[in-house]
Amino acid sequence: MKQAQVFEQRRSGVLLHITSLPSGSLGQDAYRFVDFLQESGVTVWQMLPLGPTHSDGSPYQCLSAHAADAKLICLETVKSQPWADGEDFSGDTFLIILVNAYRQFIQRATEFEKDEFKAFCEQQNYWLDDYVIYREIRHLNHTIPWFEWPEALRNRHNNAINKIREEREDALDIRRFGQFLFFQQWHALKSYANERGILLFGDMPIFVAHDSADVWANPELFTLDDSGQATRVAGVPPDYFSETGQRWGNPLYCWEKHINENFSWWKQRVQTQLELFDLIRIDHFRGFEACWEIPASCETAIDGQWVKAPGDALFEQLINTFGELPLVAEDLGIITDEVTALREKYAMPGMKILQFAFGDDASNPYLPHQHTQDSVSYTGTHDNNTTLGWFEELDDNTKARIYEYLGGSQEIIPWLLIRASLATVSQLAVLPMQDILALDGEHRMNVPGTTEGNWNWRFDWNMVDEMCSIRLKSLNELYGRSGT
Repeated sequence: MKQAQVFEQRRSGVLLHITSLPSGSLGQDAYRFVDFLQESGVTVWQMLPLGPTHSDGSPYQCLSAHAADAKLICLETVKSQPWADGEDFSGDTFLIILVNAYRQFIQRATEFEKDEFKAFCEQQNYWLDDYVIYREIRHLNHTIPWFEWPEALRNRHNNAINKIREEREDALDIRRFGQFLFFQQWHALKSYANERGILLFGDMPIFVAHDSADVWANPELFTLDDSGQATRVAGVPPDYFSETGQRWGNPLYCWEKHINENFSWWKQRVQTQLELFDLIRIDHFRGFEACWEIPASCETAIDGQWVKAPGDALFEQLINTFGELPLVAEDLGIITDEVTALREKYAMPGMKILQFAFGDDASNPYLPHQHTQDSVSYTGTHDNNTTLGWFEELDDNTKARIYEYLGGSQEIIPWLLIRASLATVSQLAVLPMQDILALDGEHRMNVPGTTEGNWNWRFDWNMVDEMCSIRLKSLNELYGRSGT
């Protein structure tokens, strides 16, 4: 199968989530960052999932696979709208701010603007209606998970849901309005980026959170009992890194139901992501060939088993629906020949991480000489330490091996690995912003297996030396990645 068009050109990208911008929003910092990428010869901006998060802030366990986190909205941009009349929409919480903005919109917006809002709600209704009802019920129940709600709401009895629609009509519209504002601002930013040759690169976790609008609205598609509790959950088996494996807790898919519905749920999910992004990473791709199924009663992943998944049938359906799939497969860890064959059949690049490359001999698949064109080369990802932080923790022998492998250069870390990544044959090379800024381990985004202190990192423009852009552009031109 032919690869997607976006992979036909050598490119470089920078990994930076929206929340890591100085403002943490879709405002001027986002546009300034696009300008920085353009000046640096970078043509891809990669970020993490955009969905509304749970209290731990992880974008990989979202309240919806379709909705965006409305807190990413730039309030300054909202204030600049003609209908806003410069209001500051002050309030104690973001929800109150959104209420005040909505009231101003209803009072002052033109009919054309109101029609735009109405059209958005109609176009996105395949997920939006369930989402706003779920969020409102969750709010009324003090944010406890849906499977602990009163039975009538948990099981979506028509009378109970219709009562919410009637009694909370304004509140539901306010939540719709928040999504409308986000998508307006997002598409304005995407247009700005695309006009400057910058592609937006998203991230789609294979599984969805148990406590999410998606599982509440479609319980029959997941491994749940009649009370909404998971019977089997996802994870990975014991390995070198963990004697008990990892028990993620996400409910698994009832694949037979998805097959019987021609994967309509998946088609809708991919449709939403393709409207937002130019290319998409699929997290835990190997789960489409087989996933580690753990009985929910087990506290660890030890007693799980591999269960086949219909990835081939799914991707065939997606190709038939969308024509081509600009997808990148996260294929890290122990990958079987069957997983590789599935990825290659649908022409998806895999991932190569340089921080994984130097612990073994020359056969290590992450070493630069092992990279292939159908791959994305990374110095590290959001789950890794920064490259400088990683290097500082290595023993002297490994440090010496790195320098020997890379030609004995005394170029400083992380720029030595940045150069190595850009020089590979991988069609796309992606660099975390922390590495471009040469930041140490205090600036890492996430420590896997922990739930506190993650996802909070932000950079400051004072960190961005003028030489960052000049140096990056020079390397992009040197290795044919500048897009010019």
